[in-house]
Amino acid sequence: MFDFLALAVIRQVVASGTLHLTDAGGTTHRLGGTSAGPDAHITVKNSRTLWRLMIQPDLAFGEAYMDGKLTVPDGGLEPLVELLMSNSTHWSRHWSGFLTLALGNSMAWLRHLNLPRRSRRNVAHHYDLTDKLFASFLDPWRQYSCAYFHRPDDSLDQAQVTKLARLAAKLNLQHGNSVLDIGCGWGGLARALAVCRQDVTVTGITLSEQQFAHARQAAENAGLGDRLAFALRDYRHQTGTFDRIVSVGMLEHVGPRGFPVFFDKVRDCLAPAGVAVIHTIAVHHKARPVNRWLTRYIFPGGYLPSIQQLTKASEGRGLKLLDMEVMRGHYADTLRHWRLRFLSHRDSMTDCYDARFVRMWEFYLLGCEYFFRCQHGMVVQLLLSDDQQAVPESRSFISDLENEFRNRLCQDVPSGKTSRSAR
Repeated sequence: MFDFLALAVIRQVVASGTLHLTDAGGTTHRLGGTSAGPDAHITVKNSRTLWRLMIQPDLAFGEAYMDGKLTVPDGGLEPLVELLMSNSTHWSRHWSGFLTLALGNSMAWLRHLNLPRRSRRNVAHHYDLTDKLFASFLDPWRQYSCAYFHRPDDSLDQAQVTKLARLAAKLNLQHGNSVLDIGCGWGGLARALAVCRQDVTVTGITLSEQQFAHARQAAENAGLGDRLAFALRDYRHQTGTFDRIVSVGMLEHVGPRGFPVFFDKVRDCLAPAGVAVIHTIAVHHKARPVNRWLTRYIFPGGYLPSIQQLTKASEGRGLKLLDMEVMRGHYADTLRHWRLRFLSHRDSMTDCYDARFVRMWEFYLLGCEYFFRCQHGMVVQLLLSDDQQAVPESRSFISDLENEFRNRLCQDVPSGKTSRSAR
């Protein structure tokens, strides 16, 4: 009786595609199918899991898959995630979704409150995992952010070099510039900027101890220790002025209450007529609390701004928006490359962690991919300055410098060997 009610609700919210659900008793139920969409098959191990899928699917599907209480056939996770993403808006308007989201989001502001000590814990939760994990799927420059694909057949490594060259181009990087990299990760962007212009200096700051150690060692190995400096430092504590400021994938960890503080710091640290490029995930339309599963297991404290929030926060600090690029499908393609690379190391990752961790990361990478394919996700790059003449008026300067910098980066890859594409 109670399982029948749970199935009835799930049937109502599957408006696109079909979900074939096999219950604990071995009976398969066909749910949805009223309009075209993905065809997914799942087996649910017990009634409690079935009810959780009905009451809080935004949290329960990921947890049940991680814990082995929900299984799929080989290759069956992708159609399931696509089905969930395709129907999420319909679910949020259904009475069950409305109530769940109302309760879950009532205290969401606490999840997005990133005070300094909490920010350090949140960063450590994700970025201080083993080096072996990130090496399994990232490119040689260790870029854990959206790549830029000029062509669909670009490899991940090619697309990440393009992204690096494009960022350097948008900064209008000049000889002798001093650069601040807020949220520098493993230092790949800092090293790339030092390659693009031989006499620039870069200060990179991060809260991750693992990233900090890797960035310093990689700079020394590349012979760039005299021009690159890295620090374990919260951006709120940064001092000094810089000709250029860049921040990639950092703003998502600030939270809505932190936007004014972040852009105040950018303004205070940017030299007159300097240029800043802020690269961040954003959402179309109105920003909402991030999925609870993602903030609980992957990115605690994460928050995705809307374009309106970004422009209001930056221009309200005395910065002028000189250029903005919306990158739509690039992150979906990046995540697909990461997922396939990660899964090619499934056995070694299982040995390093366990099967539950591998399922969690598979669900994370696939879920994020379809967030950018089916929902409201995009990547935005803002070019900011206090001087509207800080960069050339024609956008051709970006493509011209990008080509120049890409050629340099292709000849100087992190391994120290000349890349094949540069021969």
